[in-house]
Amino acid sequence: MTAKKKPPFIKQQGFKLFLMLAPFIVLVFLLNYLPLWSWRFAFYDFRPGLDMTWDRFVGLDNFRNLLGNQFQREQLVQVLINTLAMSGLVVITMPLPMFFAIFLSEIKFAPFRKTVQTLTTIPNFISWVIVFSVANAAFATGDGFVNRFLIQHGIIEQGIPFLSSPNNVWITQIGWYLWKGMGWSAIIFFAAMTSIDTGLYEAAECDGAGRVARIRHITIPGLLPTLFVMFVLNIANFVNFGLEQPLVFQNVMNLRWIQTLDLFIFNQGITGRQQSMAIAVGIFKTIISLILVFGANGLSKLIRKESVF
Repeated sequence: MTAKKKPPFIKQQGFKLFLMLAPFIVLVFLLNYLPLWSWRFAFYDFRPGLDMTWDRFVGLDNFRNLLGNQFQREQLVQVLINTLAMSGLVVITMPLPMFFAIFLSEIKFAPFRKTVQTLTTIPNFISWVIVFSVANAAFATGDGFVNRFLIQHGIIEQGIPFLSSPNNVWITQIGWYLWKGMGWSAIIFFAAMTSIDTGLYEAAECDGAGRVARIRHITIPGLLPTLFVMFVLNIANFVNFGLEQPLVFQNVMNLRWIQTLDLFIFNQGITGRQQSMAIAVGIFKTIISLILVFGANGLSKLIRKESVF
């Protein structure tokens, strides 16, 4: 029995869809896969401006120095602890945007609800440089208006180093992270709430369920699948806390506790001029990310019986 041939118009439509998708495929290749060619630098004693000849080939020496040198090993362990701690706090605080979206959706006065949603979403589009400028204007030890207010009212005698203190760095950084991204993350849950059957709310209201009961038994269970998908994706992205935020907030006092893997790679490659070592750390980070990606996907299959990818 011969297979049925597809009509010509279906083939043409599929080809058109492929052409529409092709620019994005090329973009992904250029931005995500082509840079992998630079991994070869990790196996050379690379110096900018010099050719990578075979006499500069060092094999796995950069990896051995990274793990064999006690100072480098201790520094890498501390960097991993910082990254995992801050990424862990991101995962722990993941339900906050969900509850923010729920409470905001319960506000019946539409102008106020839309105003709050807009004001909490705008910070996501502000660069971390501007966020640090705002933080510095507010919390700088010398001329920050918070310290000036506290000193003028006799609450403290000298300025508190909010930004340069090594104490509670992880907590303060997560605070700024939430301030910047809370409203944007809530949009995902606003979209998920539109898929909840409104008949459930009507039936619950007819049965005498109050607002809290409807949130507890309908809204939250309806949003849990979305929350779990975001949880799995964050687990897979655990070692990618980011570069921009710790880069602008770092200083000599808090560098030990704020330096994440991305910032460590940046400092090694740009500031320390150890490009080969930085690329070796980048490869190490990629391997960890791949392990977490497949681990998170396995967790999704185990719990949800569905694959993330």
